Amino acid sequence: MTDIKSMDLAEMTAYFKDLGEPAFRAKQVFQWLHRGVRSFGEMSNLSKALREKLAETCLLAPPTVERKQVSALDGTIKYLWRLHDGNCIETVLMRYKHGNTVCISSQVGCRMGCAFCASTLAGKVRDLTPAEMLDQVLFTQIDSGAPISNIVLMGIGEPLDNFDTVMRFLTLVNHPEGLNIGMRHISLSTCGLVDQIDKLADLRLQLTLSVSLHAPDDETRSRIMPVNRAVGVERLFESCRRYFEKTGRRISYEYAMIDGVNDSDWQADLLAAHLKGTPGHVNLIPLNEVKESPLKPSRRVAAFQRRLEQQGVTVTVRRKLGGDIDASCGQLRRRQMLEQQ
Repeated sequence: MTDIKSMDLAEMTAYFKDLGEPAFRAKQVFQWLHRGVRSFGEMSNLSKALREKLAETCLLAPPTVERKQVSALDGTIKYLWRLHDGNCIETVLMRYKHGNTVCISSQVGCRMGCAFCASTLAGKVRDLTPAEMLDQVLFTQIDSGAPISNIVLMGIGEPLDNFDTVMRFLTLVNHPEGLNIGMRHISLSTCGLVDQIDKLADLRLQLTLSVSLHAPDDETRSRIMPVNRAVGVERLFESCRRYFEKTGRRISYEYAMIDGVNDSDWQADLLAAHLKGTPGHVNLIPLNEVKESPLKPSRRVAAFQRRLEQQGVTVTVRRKLGGDIDASCGQLRRRQMLEQQ
C-alpha cells in the first residue's frame, strides 16, 4: 500500500500523473488529507472510481483515541493514540495565552535511555512515518476543537534519530496548502546528537532548537544521559555554537532539576561558562517523578535560577501544566503497557 499522506505535493502530483489523472487532482487530495479526512470516500470532489482506486492502493490509517485525559486545572489534554499496527504514542495539547501548542511524538518508544524519562523505559519499537506525525497535529486539533498554532517535537522519541521523517513532516506541516504552520512556530528537541545537529544547521531552518542538556559536566550527564558517553559536553556545545552561527537562531537548553544530582552552585557556574559568548536560553524544568526512577525533584530551582541570572544567563522556569493528569512524556503509554502485562 502506498503511504500517500507522507508524500509532498510534488511527489503526489507525479503519483497522480502515473495514474493518468490531471495534476489538479493531487492538490485536491493533498488538501483533503491535510484537513484530516479519515477515508478517501469523504473526498467529495473526486470521482467514485478514483476514490475506490485510492482506497484499494493507498494507505490511509488515522489514529484512534485509546485514552484521553483532560486537566481540570488548565485544560491540558493528553492523548494516547493507537496506531494502525496496535502501537500507542502520546500527544499533549497545551493552552497558552498566545495560542494552542501541541507536543508530538516522533517514535514509538525511545532508545536514548535517559534516566529521568518514562518514554525510554521499554526501549524503541519503531520510527513514526511523516503521516503519523502529521496526524497527531490534525486529529488533536479536530478532537479538541482547539486550533493549533505551535508545535513542539518533544514527545516520545528522539526527533533527530528519525531525521529524514522529521524533515519531511516539517515540509508537510509548513506547506501553504496544508496546515501552513510557520517554522518559527515549531520547536525541535534533541538529547544532543551532534552529527544530526550539524546536518540540521546546514538546512538553515528557522525553527527553534531545544537541547536537552540536564547537566553541564560529563560525569553527571553521562550518568543520567547515556548519549553523552559518545559525545561529551564540550563537543555538544561546539555543535550548538556552529548551529547558531549558521542559522542565527538562539538555542533553548532544557534542564530538568534533579535533587542532589545537577542542581549545585558549581554546576550553575559551569553552565554559565559554557554559554558565555553565544546567545542561549535556559529553561529549568521541575522534575516529574517516574516511579521506576530513584531521581527526585530538586529543592533548589529558585537558587539555581538566581545563580545563572547573576552571570547574565537568560533563564525561565517551565510552568507545570496538566498537574492532575499524566501529562509528562511517556507516562500514559507506560501506564497502559503495565496494565496490559
